[in-house]
Amino acid sequence: MKQIFLPRLAVISPKTMNSRKLIYALGFFNLCVACTFIQVSSENASNLSKCWFPAIYNFGDSNSDTGAVSAAFTGVKPPNGISYFGSLSGRASDGRLIIDFMTEELKLPYLSAYLDSIGSNYRHGANFAVGGSSIRPGGYSPFPLGLQVAQFLQFKSHTNILYNQLSDSRTEPPFKSSLPRPEDFSRALYTFDIGQNDLAFGLQHTSQEQVIKSIPEILNQFFQAVQQLYNEEARVFWIHNTGPIGCLPYSYIYYEPKKGNIDANGCVKPQNDLAQEFNRQLKDQVFQLRRKFPLAKFTYVDVYTAKYELISDARNQGFVSPLEFCCGSYYGYHINCGKKAIVNGTVYGNPCKNPSQHVSWDGIHYSQAANQWVAKRILYGSLSDPPVPIGKACFSV
Repeated sequence: MKQIFLPRLAVISPKTMNSRKLIYALGFFNLCVACTFIQVSSENASNLSKCWFPAIYNFGDSNSDTGAVSAAFTGVKPPNGISYFGSLSGRASDGRLIIDFMTEELKLPYLSAYLDSIGSNYRHGANFAVGGSSIRPGGYSPFPLGLQVAQFLQFKSHTNILYNQLSDSRTEPPFKSSLPRPEDFSRALYTFDIGQNDLAFGLQHTSQEQVIKSIPEILNQFFQAVQQLYNEEARVFWIHNTGPIGCLPYSYIYYEPKKGNIDANGCVKPQNDLAQEFNRQLKDQVFQLRRKFPLAKFTYVDVYTAKYELISDARNQGFVSPLEFCCGSYYGYHINCGKKAIVNGTVYGNPCKNPSQHVSWDGIHYSQAANQWVAKRILYGSLSDPPVPIGKACFSV
């Protein structure tokens, strides 16, 4: 594969170059400007053109946390990870998350959590997502989006300094090879999967009407976070909307059903209506970001539709009822995955034997099989605005 990079602009003297050469040189320069992110095949450039992302920087909650909560709070213990990664998974699932399938699609290593100091390598990006996080401060987690972005700013500053200080021949840690190249920050893909906990926390502590009224302020803080990243040379953004929170088994268990409030799939309709309203305003926010920052590329990804399609057709897709979950139990109260309780001699809390047949892993988070199914639906453009696959997100309008 041939990589095309933005060249330095040379000074062209009319005394040494005739007008035809000058036009050719300027035309080549403009072509390269448009192809800064592009990797092409010399054999078939028109068909194989795609973006070249040397790194991913991710911001979010437990839907994309690859080890932050586990490092910060000693959580996410087995049987999480039983299908992939093992006991050091750090993920709230039996295996891979959607972010892991994104890195596989882009042929990049799995992302190390910024908060995890053990075995981490940040050459190809870092994950600032923390389980329980929300866009606004004051939710379940002390790591809201604004703090995640602040951590990124510090990460970028410190790694740039360290990278320029270290020698390639260094024989003891830290190694230059585990640090991001300073020039890669402007070429990286910046991904977001956050907002679900803003809604969930609001529903627990206020009313649905109050949560709806809070959405503009929530998204204003999202806008500010993106602006900070843009000011630090971030140029390509991949933004997930929030999923159908009313379809989580946890929501069904704890919601008091009322006539007409549960749909045919067992999902809590008012909660899904709230998620859809959040997504409608988020999409409008993305349009505003495009107008504000015309040099950047923004892709809005409809994860809600992908997840709801899976839940609606779970049995035909080889899954059991989407209201069943694999790890943890409910016996008058929720027994968290990884914890056990004995009720009348019966042990509750052990994982099921077939996690790949469950949409829900633990009543809140999706199984690896479900994450893979959703990833296949969202990574190739059919549910994106504009309709571009993740590998061509740098062409987004």
